[in-house]
Amino acid sequence: MNRLAAFAALTLLITAEQAMGQHATLAVTDSTVSVVRGGQAGILTLPAGNGKFPAVVLMHGCGGITQNMQVWAQRLRSWGYAALILDSFEQRGIDNVCGRGAAFPPRERAKDAFAAGAYLRARADIDPARVGLIGFSHGGATAIAASVENRVKAFDGQPFAAVVAYYPGCPAVAPRLANDLQILIGAADDWTPAEHCSDWVALYAKADGHKPLLKIFPDAVHAFDAKAPSRLYFGHRLGYDPKAAEDSFKMTKQFLDSHLRPELPHE
Repeated sequence: MNRLAAFAALTLLITAEQAMGQHATLAVTDSTVSVVRGGQAGILTLPAGNGKFPAVVLMHGCGGITQNMQVWAQRLRSWGYAALILDSFEQRGIDNVCGRGAAFPPRERAKDAFAAGAYLRARADIDPARVGLIGFSHGGATAIAASVENRVKAFDGQPFAAVVAYYPGCPAVAPRLANDLQILIGAADDWTPAEHCSDWVALYAKADGHKPLLKIFPDAVHAFDAKAPSRLYFGHRLGYDPKAAEDSFKMTKQFLDSHLRPELPHE
């Protein structure tokens, strides 16, 4: 290589190194790397930025943690909420309670919801006055159970600021509620029939205090919010309904924002 060619090659190398040096070295530390291990009671997702965030506890259905829970955590994050996916099963050695919900009744599982709420309220990056709860199926029934005023007192809990129950099994009695509650369910749900929730909500027509709200989506079946193929699961139809899902997301965001982010403009 002659001297001119060598000089040109060196110039190119220096130019390339300078270009590479325009960006700071990536910080790879405990504060920038998330480690998810088996056996954890929960997985916390935080929004970008600093400050005291509003937060939501996510409670899975009878089959345990699914990909839909991760999707919901990211959805809530995009709305400005911290999201805690709570695993009620793994540490107890439970595979599922599908078809045998009484093996771990929602009224008992409500203690997990209160424990998760207490954990979030104790964190410096969470606003303790703005903690909500969303439950799905068995977790939805748990969300309803955690909304009962006497149960909050019995478990020495603190009421959630807002609760959303997706396709829950609704009870037959109407105890006094400790918080506002939104129920979202499909008209064609053959696992947790919508009419049970209609009958339950009707019991609160003349009640004082908090009353449950109910939205029934036409033709939607169980798990209508989860992007998964239509299928039979423990003898029941599950299937994604894009229209019902999108409408439910809008309703959930509006409900949460009105209770947990009152500083935002609301319709």
